[in-house]
Amino acid sequence: MDFSTEQLRTALLSLIAFIVAVTVHEFGHAWMANRLGDDLPRTQGRLTLSPLAHIDLFGTILMPLVAALAPAGFPFLAWGKPVMTNPKHYRISPRLGDMLVSLMGPLMNLVLAIVASLALWASSRAGVLTISTAQAGVEYFLVLNLRLMFFNLLPIPPLDGAPVLAGVLPERLQIIPRFLRRYGFYLFFVLLLTPGLRWLMRPADRLTAAWVDVLMRHVHV
Repeated sequence: MDFSTEQLRTALLSLIAFIVAVTVHEFGHAWMANRLGDDLPRTQGRLTLSPLAHIDLFGTILMPLVAALAPAGFPFLAWGKPVMTNPKHYRISPRLGDMLVSLMGPLMNLVLAIVASLALWASSRAGVLTISTAQAGVEYFLVLNLRLMFFNLLPIPPLDGAPVLAGVLPERLQIIPRFLRRYGFYLFFVLLLTPGLRWLMRPADRLTAAWVDVLMRHVHV
């Protein structure tokens, strides 16, 4: 199969943006675990912003490249190397610690989205922003990180939202996280293979579109 220069450029930009997003996301997990007293991520070399510590050859490199070069509609499924933690070492309850560690990954993607927005706005004010730069910044850094944040906050294992849900629910409702831990993996793949995931992500897509709309109103190219 032959690929155009534009396809290869898009695939490369997508890959770079995803590696950055995954690196910062996983670093967030490691940083929070370390702050809570668990030194396992640090001893395993995960308390770093070096992409080499966080990428998975198949999930972070090959899968995003295949998705970027595949025809439109090809499912995008990718991941980074999970951060291992030992909740017994947390200075707070394991359930609350798991919630905070899980939450920090998506929050780091939110930080990247904010940084991308500020960079585009500042470049616009300085008069150095081009149309291609604006489009790349929005597509590859702003939208990507917002979608990763919202996707990972879905309360379905193995996503970060599952421990977050367990952390906020009272004891009498912990049957819900226990059910999801047992069957959530199957539910996750059902959603991936059906329109269910698109339906769940619809509110997030609307919020992302609204963010982009507000930003572009204040960006001039």
